[in-house]
Amino acid sequence: MNKGLSRILHNYFLEIGMGENAASYLNMLILMVSALILAWFLDVIIWKVLRNISLRFARKSKTNYDNFLVANKVPRYMAHILPLALLFETLRFAFIDFEYAGNIVFKILSILFVFLTLFTVKSIFRSTNDYLKTKPKFRDKPMDSYIQVFMIFAWVVGIMTIIAIITGVEFIKFFTALGAGSAVILLIFKDSILGLVASIQVSINDMVRIGDWITFDKFGADGDVVEITLATVKVQNFDKTITTIPTYSLISDSFKNWRGMQESGGRRIKRSLIISQRSIRFLSDEDVVNLKKIQLVQPYLDSRSEQINVHNESNQIDKNLAINGRNLTNIGVFRKYINDYLDSHSATNKGMTLMVRQLEPTPQGIPLEIYVFSSDKRWENYEYIMADIFDHLIAALPYFDLEIFELPTKLAPVPQM
Repeated sequence: MNKGLSRILHNYFLEIGMGENAASYLNMLILMVSALILAWFLDVIIWKVLRNISLRFARKSKTNYDNFLVANKVPRYMAHILPLALLFETLRFAFIDFEYAGNIVFKILSILFVFLTLFTVKSIFRSTNDYLKTKPKFRDKPMDSYIQVFMIFAWVVGIMTIIAIITGVEFIKFFTALGAGSAVILLIFKDSILGLVASIQVSINDMVRIGDWITFDKFGADGDVVEITLATVKVQNFDKTITTIPTYSLISDSFKNWRGMQESGGRRIKRSLIISQRSIRFLSDEDVVNLKKIQLVQPYLDSRSEQINVHNESNQIDKNLAINGRNLTNIGVFRKYINDYLDSHSATNKGMTLMVRQLEPTPQGIPLEIYVFSSDKRWENYEYIMADIFDHLIAALPYFDLEIFELPTKLAPVPQM
């Protein structure tokens, strides 16, 4: 029956005196063009119907997932399915007398169907990714990596299907034959496999999220993570440049993630004043009297001086020499002053570690380290608070008769007259 229908025009051309070959080719050409026009016409109609339905549904729907489906052309790709299926059926009539050419055409249509399926799946995955990024729960997750994994798998299956269609080998047999070439496949997809493993470990161990501030000295990265994919992690540095880091480097190398600081109650200030050793000395009674004028250390000097005097008198210490007995030092009083100053500072977090400690002496002097946390973690405010603290402490040093170490400057020679 199908053969009879497909040869209606063929028989007509023979009746009007056309040759056998000419009638066959003209019959095939007319049926093929008719099938293509019919498929195109059907594609336009289905696309317009689907577009109107999807737009109306998107406006009325409470979720915005359908908006992403429309934006990523999912309805457009789906509109091609029925016309393509129609071509499969109608072209059978056109090529009924041209088996070899028909096989080639059907293989081309099969390959187009595979690509159409891949593009549809890609659009659905992309829509899902865009939708999940609008949810707070998934906003900082490396969803791009998972989408890429699925798409790599889909493309591998699609390419193998296309090769199976071209060669005429059954898909299962073709897939089994690839086992012998698995080493080559692993070599080709080495970076993708490493990236996949790294992405899974990064996600499971919660090492990096989108929006985290990380510092990666090896790659010169110092900024916020803006994208995590299967192969790379993009970091926007604070100078607005972009640094691209291989994903697997996050598990093979060491980097610093500042998320813990951002989620804590403060940002650490850890900086030292290097005090010249020549300026450190014991305090005389007159020095103690003068330092009591500094309000922050007056209570400390009152109680401490009384304790020292009681100890020295009870042990009959000869104070004609300052080294005898117990004494106050200018650097010790200055340490107490720094501690009280930081404790009373409005910008420091009193619930976190606050410490002023003396480090091991160096050839340049004695480092006096300030270890405290700023309650404001914003970078510009943090820098201002730290500068404000050290401005004050450097200006306060002369009141304790202390000096900061500085390299000696070389005087310029006096010009000869």
